[in-house]
This record gives sequence, structure tokens and C-alpha cells, in this order.
Amino acid sequence: MKEVYVVGIGITKFSRLEYPLIEIAAYPSIMAMKDCGLSSVDHVYVANMGGSRLSHQTALGSALVDHLSLYPAGAETIENGPASGASAIKQGYMAVASGVHDVVMVTGVERMREANSLEATDFVASLAHPLAEQIYGVTLPSMAGMFTRLYMNKYGVTSKHLAMVAIKNHDNAMFNPNAHLRMPITMEGILTGPEASTNNPFVADPLRFFDMCPVSDGGACLILATKEVAKKSKRPMIRLAGVGQATDTHCVHERENPTDLPAVRGAAEKCFKMAGFKAKDVDVAELHDAFTILEIVESEEVGFFKKGEGHLALEKGYTSLKGKLPINPSGGLKAKGHPVGATGVGQAHEIVTQLRGEAGERQVKDAKTGFTCNFGGFGNNVVALAFQKEK
Repeated sequence: MKEVYVVGIGITKFSRLEYPLIEIAAYPSIMAMKDCGLSSVDHVYVANMGGSRLSHQTALGSALVDHLSLYPAGAETIENGPASGASAIKQGYMAVASGVHDVVMVTGVERMREANSLEATDFVASLAHPLAEQIYGVTLPSMAGMFTRLYMNKYGVTSKHLAMVAIKNHDNAMFNPNAHLRMPITMEGILTGPEASTNNPFVADPLRFFDMCPVSDGGACLILATKEVAKKSKRPMIRLAGVGQATDTHCVHERENPTDLPAVRGAAEKCFKMAGFKAKDVDVAELHDAFTILEIVESEEVGFFKKGEGHLALEKGYTSLKGKLPINPSGGLKAKGHPVGATGVGQAHEIVTQLRGEAGERQVKDAKTGFTCNFGGFGNNVVALAFQKEK
């Protein structure tokens, strides 16, 4: 099996973008090609969840090839809910590692801001089981609210810990020019102060407004290639060292323990085994914090901290930008944004940027290994990626 490297990267702002879906996909793709100096690729993978429903466009892979005049490159569109981005990277990894292709483009894209809030909520709720969950009005925030309450009761997580995640990630986003929510928040402003209930109302008790990510437009791209191509590109040698994927029951109520996320754990274990290093060796991570509770729980499930101790590590500052293991230096989904099809590619973009030493004011010192967790559904399909900088 061949080694696979990230030779080019590109990203848009994650916010509201006044461009057609295909142009949002094209912009970071052009950036990534310029980044590595390539003018052609063998294959294109486009990650997208809602193009057919929200933008009335399908077959985005072939559309992007045409838009960028990349023919006769092959093309496919990958859909795996919010984990579409990392799934597309996994497909690109397999194509290069197997020797089928030498250079592939992986682009994630979503345009969600055109939908009103009710339509966007319903669109994301389509991830739930249609007969056992959707029919009863289940939404992803409602699932997250129930999960959070159970976790609080079992492990002593408090609303203050959730707010600490939000504050940390908003602080990090202030150093990210592409982040959706570049605004600092305070504990007094969102939780303890006299105006907190107005500023930060409950959405799905115990989760409040600032415990949830924004609805975003955006796109991101990685160019994956063989070692031979990577050396010629003269860019830093960043190897995609490991990929892992695992699933769990579609219906949350069918899980043996509702406070466990075995798909996160399984994906991470497979990823680290392939990469040849362990969770304790990771220097920087991007975890899927669509809800603040998920950063805490994922940090435990992937092996960074013991079960039930992620919030304690947060208290001690371990996960801050200057901590022992910075998590979500980009601002995470919470503040950078969550254009679902682009999210997993955006996470990988941040890790590559960190390992290259190009992250500016949010740069993690001496980062050589990185990890991403892209969380699909409510933990029923998860993809983990590991990256390593080589000399």
C-alpha cells in the first residue's frame, strides 16, 4: 500500500456566501491546486449532504470537473451526513494508497444559509430514523439535549463546563479569519450574568443557544497524492497516516449505554492502529463539536482522557490553545462553522495548516501529529483521520 500525502489545501470563509453551490466548491479547489502547483488531477471526490434539497443540484463531482475544466478526471459525489467530508477524504486515501490514482482532489461543500431555520432543522433531522425518530418530531438538538442531561447526571458535567467549551472555541475563532463567529463571549454574558437568559436562551434543555454551532455555507479542499508527487510539490510533507470508520445503531434508544459513543471509539482505534501512533502522541486535534457536549465526550472516547474526565481536563486548561493538547484551534464547528458537507474537509484543512506551521496567531507550537473526528448522524457513523508531519 502506498503512502498518501496532503500536497494542497484551500478553504472559503464559513459564513453566509452569496454564490451558487458549485462556485463555493470551485473556490477552495482552485486554491488547493495553486497551493501545490498542479493543474490536473486523476479523480475528484465532492462531499455534500444537501445539494439536491437545498440547492436543487446533484452530481456535484462531475459538475466540479466541468466547472474547473479538469476532464477527463473521474468524479464522484460522497454523502455520509455530517461525516461526508471525512468519508470523501477516506475514499481519496484509498484511491491513492491502492495505486489506482496518483493525485485526487477532495472537496467538501454546503450551502445552507438560504434555507430558513425551520427548513434547516428539518433537513438535518432527516439523519434520524424515519419511523422510530423522525415521525415523532425528533431533531438533532433534541437528541443532543437528552444525551447531555444523561451525561451531566452520570459524570458531573455542568452548564459551566459547556460554556467553557463555547468560550474557548470562540476565543480561538478570533484568530481564524475564515471563522463564522468571530466574536468573543464570556461566562457572565452567556451563563452567570443578569442578561444571560436573554443572550443565551435554552434551545434543548440543558443546551442553550451558545451550546450549538451556527448554520453555515462554505467549502474546503485537500489534494492527496503519492510520495513521489508530494516531493515534487515542494510543500511540507504532511502524511495522511491513518483513517478509521465505525458505525453504531441508527436509533439512539437501541444503544446498550446511551452515554457511550462506541462508533467514535472504534473509528479512533482503527485510525491510530493504521497511523502507528497513539492518542497520547497527538499534538493538536479538531473534534466535531456541533454541540458543546460532544467536544468533551469525544475527547474521552478517542482516548485523550479517561471516561468521565474530559470536563476536568477542560477545567485545567489542557485543551486550550496553549494547553497540553489544544482541541479545536480553528474555533471548531461551534465558532468556525458547520457547513455539513464541508466540515470534515475543513477539520483536515486546519490540521494540515497547523502541521505546516502556517496557522498564525492560533498556531500550536511544535505540532507534528494531528487528529480529526467527523461525527455523522448522532454518532451512528464516524470517521477519524490522523496526520503526521515528516522531515
